[in-house]
Amino acid sequence: MQEILIVGGGYAGFYAAWGLEKKLRRGEARVTVVDPRPYMTYQPFLPEVVAGSIEARHAAVSLRRHLHRTRLIAGTVTGISHHDRTVTIRPDSGPEHELSYDILVVTAGAVTRTFPIPGVDEEAFGLKHVEEAVAIRDRLLTSFDRAATLPPGPDRRRLLTVTFVGGGFSGVEGFGELLSLATALLRHYPELSADELRFHLVEARDRILPEVADGPGAWVVRTLRERGAEVHLNTQLVSAKDGHVVLSNGEEFDSCLLVWAAGNAANPIVHNHTDLPVDERGLLTVRADLRVGTEEAPLEGVWAAGDDAAVPDLAAHRPGAHTVPNAQHAVRQGKLLAKNILATLRGRAVADYVHHSLGVVATLGLGRGIFQYRRLVVKGFPAWLMHRGYHVLAIPTWERKVRVLAVWITAVPFGRDIVSLASVQRPREAFVAHGDPRRGEQSTDAPAR
Repeated sequence: MQEILIVGGGYAGFYAAWGLEKKLRRGEARVTVVDPRPYMTYQPFLPEVVAGSIEARHAAVSLRRHLHRTRLIAGTVTGISHHDRTVTIRPDSGPEHELSYDILVVTAGAVTRTFPIPGVDEEAFGLKHVEEAVAIRDRLLTSFDRAATLPPGPDRRRLLTVTFVGGGFSGVEGFGELLSLATALLRHYPELSADELRFHLVEARDRILPEVADGPGAWVVRTLRERGAEVHLNTQLVSAKDGHVVLSNGEEFDSCLLVWAAGNAANPIVHNHTDLPVDERGLLTVRADLRVGTEEAPLEGVWAAGDDAAVPDLAAHRPGAHTVPNAQHAVRQGKLLAKNILATLRGRAVADYVHHSLGVVATLGLGRGIFQYRRLVVKGFPAWLMHRGYHVLAIPTWERKVRVLAVWITAVPFGRDIVSLASVQRPREAFVAHGDPRRGEQSTDAPAR
């Protein structure tokens, strides 16, 4: 029996395993997925998790609930040796060990790209995982509660100041949704006013949302500024030590919440701990049929897709073009991986990956969005509806679609839930304190410093 080992249970890995399960004959091959998380994160929904428009668990798809015939290993791959056809796994429990394979599928996913900026490691949140989105939301809600008890001044101003670094889709969507939530919260906090909110979006380039044209990108900037946000273009973060933000344009301010969304980098497993071929960016060299290697020399039994693979973009009709790392491509590449692996097992021809973009769509907060397909641009409420419609169809499984729709429907008459659950990050605090407020003073200050 062939051993198919999938490194990573994100979009591409999940869909590859799911497709193989449906089509493999009994005894034909065994599929194993290795991932430190027991779920696939549907990242396009993270901005709405930040805003409380979606329940956090509904943006995650359980691997065990849907992969019934796949062996799942909770752990991290720390090395790949194709020469020996083994991977080294560090499980959540127990010692490291090696696992052999006949067919390897690398879909490890990218990691957040960071730079050695003072204070970022200590102060910033990323926006790639559900727990990060929940923590960002809870930090904002807790800050509002604390600010409402303080008189106007620097401490209150710091609690109501939010900074996002990165003007790509992840940063702009998270920024717009959190701004929408903060504006809505003011109705419940008569002690606070709109002019006390400070939302800063910092982007090193001269524009945001590089996936859309210049005109729509400029419209998004104007819209955010009209809503009270400060968008800093051609600006870099210089320091964030102790929550004091210093920008390259000379501005300085204290910020209670710092979110880092300045792009992705290749997974260290791929470019540091494997003997597979990588390009100058640290991405796996991949053929159009998703086999690792070059057109002249593919590696036998190794496949890759998703954010860590430099997949040729045949739809671009441009030499050297590669598919962009987004959900549209990762999902479709995962499905093609399953078909092509099955084809090789059964001696049939494989297919090349070709996908013509369906356009780009982004949420900018409740009731606001932007959509572009070639020269067609849709703005505002219709684009926001298109964003929700597309992604509720795209998230895998009917169970998740129904749960997300149920939350959206109930939010129409009742609004978003504004309860902060920051205390769940310290679940034993009340038990240990035994009702003594002095015992909890130190840890209570931690979440919204």
